[in-house]
Amino acid sequence: MIEEYFFGSITIDGKIYNHDVEVRWNSEVLKWWRKESHVIDVEDVKRAVEQNPETIIIGTGQMGIAKVTEGVKKFIQERRIRLIVDKTEEAVKTFNIILEESEEEEGRQRKVIGLFHLTC
Repeated sequence: MIEEYFFGSITIDGKIYNHDVEVRWNSEVLKWWRKESHVIDVEDVKRAVEQNPETIIIGTGQMGIAKVTEGVKKFIQERRIRLIVDKTEEAVKTFNIILEESEEEEGRQRKVIGLFHLTC
C-alpha cells in the first residue's frame, strides 16, 4: 500500500502526497492536519479514533520531532485502541507489516490507521 516515504513525500498506491496524511486500512487517504505543527493533541486524532480502528500508528516525522501528548495516549488507550508511535519511516514499515499480516489471515482485515507527519 505505502510504497515509499522520503522527507516531505509519501507514495501510496502509486500516488505521491506532499502533505501529512491519514491512511486507512481500506486504502482511503485523507489530508491530516494538526492545530500545532509539531504537537499531536486529542483534536488531531479524533477523526481517526471515530473510525474505531484496532490500531493507530503515528509517524512523528523523519527525525521524530513531532510530539504526541499524554492526553492523546490516554484518549486512544481508553478506547482500547492499540497505539504505536515511531519516526515516520519506521511507522510506515509497521503500517505495511500489519496490513500484510492481515491479508494473510483468511477473512480477517485488521482495521489500522496511520497518521504520518512527513517532515521534521
